[in-house]
Amino acid sequence: MGSVVDAPVVVEGVAENMLGDKKVTVVFVLGGPGSGKGTQCANIVEHFGFTHLSAGDLLRAEIKSGSENGTMIENMIKEGKIVPSEVTIKLLQDAMIKNENDKFLIDGFPRNEENRAAFENVTKISPAFVLFFDCSEEEMERRLLARNQGRVDDNIETIRKRFKVFVESSLPVIEHYNAKDKVKKIDAAKPISEVFEDVKAIFAPYAKALLECDYISVIKNH
Repeated sequence: MGSVVDAPVVVEGVAENMLGDKKVTVVFVLGGPGSGKGTQCANIVEHFGFTHLSAGDLLRAEIKSGSENGTMIENMIKEGKIVPSEVTIKLLQDAMIKNENDKFLIDGFPRNEENRAAFENVTKISPAFVLFFDCSEEEMERRLLARNQGRVDDNIETIRKRFKVFVESSLPVIEHYNAKDKVKKIDAAKPISEVFEDVKAIFAPYAKALLECDYISVIKNH
């Protein structure tokens, strides 16, 4: 990664990703709770012009809207049921169609293999790559407790449950894309600025390839 040789592959991938009549580049962002995904997504948005889509935020926004769909989502969450993949995918799809951008970071989705398969089947989009923030449970636990002011014992129990869910559900997704050589693993235990240097090294060739793709398309249209 990081050489100009990679660029044509990226351009081809972008051309194949279709959403209706819109070509998009999608990067899945995965990592355990406390791995620093949110901070780094904000940096990527600022430096590389991606739009950040959080599956959780979209579901919460739909609930707040008071729509029939939102009420259904709220009831399912209250009953402890998992919101069907199709519902989340439809929200992501609508957000990508409505947004003028064509480069998206999808954060917190797919949560499991079923999510992943459904996303690819419904949207016909395969991610350009998966950005995986790899961080030890000890470090994530330390960070989460440091930023949480509640009762420590309860927090540790809840946090460890979240770790368990992440390992059981999300790691198979990472393994699936790793087999396709599409996982870019980041050592997320390092300080924020150092982590972003690693992130930049991954995104720079993609940004360059996308700019070249735009330039070629401008030339062709004139």
